[in-house]
Amino acid sequence: MTQPLIDATDITRTYALGETQVQALRGVTLTVERGEFVAIVGASGSGKSTLMAILGCLDKPTSGQYRLDGQDVFALDDAELAHIRNRLLGFVFQSFNLLPISAVENVALTLEYSDDELMTHAKSVAEARAELALMGLEGLERRKPSQMSGGQQQRVAIARALIHHPILVLADEPTGNLDSVTSHAIMDSLRASNREHGVTILVVTHDAGVAAYADRVITMLDGAILSDDRQVSQV
Repeated sequence: MTQPLIDATDITRTYALGETQVQALRGVTLTVERGEFVAIVGASGSGKSTLMAILGCLDKPTSGQYRLDGQDVFALDDAELAHIRNRLLGFVFQSFNLLPISAVENVALTLEYSDDELMTHAKSVAEARAELALMGLEGLERRKPSQMSGGQQQRVAIARALIHHPILVLADEPTGNLDSVTSHAIMDSLRASNREHGVTILVVTHDAGVAAYADRVITMLDGAILSDDRQVSQV
């Protein structure tokens, strides 16, 4: 039996808010297999973004255990965690988080910051152009984010997340600032990465239309998993 890609057990996360302790996660246990498309849904304050940050090695829990691709994440130091984020994970955010440089440079930087000694600037740019073309952005490579629509910027962000062939892409409200037509196009791109390339996708959303793309929907409430349901993609 193969080990799950994500194996989290009894995860808690407590924040200090003045003299008050706020428990954002309350004993979350979760496994995700390779190749799954999972949506995590819940109201604001349900703990879904906190869980996403921990699973993406951007935050550490107060207690619990987490193994990512067989590695004990909580035993790693900051440099080792950065290595995992750079090599194994891709991130897509609601706010795009693009630099004020061209689209191709935004995407190519992911490769240039990798530890691949054979990666030259010319090669990274060529691969970035190819990834942008797959996102339907051929001819827009030299445009800066300020010269692009919200949907185009999010496509650049997805290209940046996928360029280094991650095993897991974590998307936090990836369609939150987009209209419905553009949102569907963005989700189609993520689903294609899942279906055609086997990339595991984990999406945090409050949008039922986005969750409909997933094969599995995890609902959170007050820092805990309320339900975990498998479904046939409805889109």
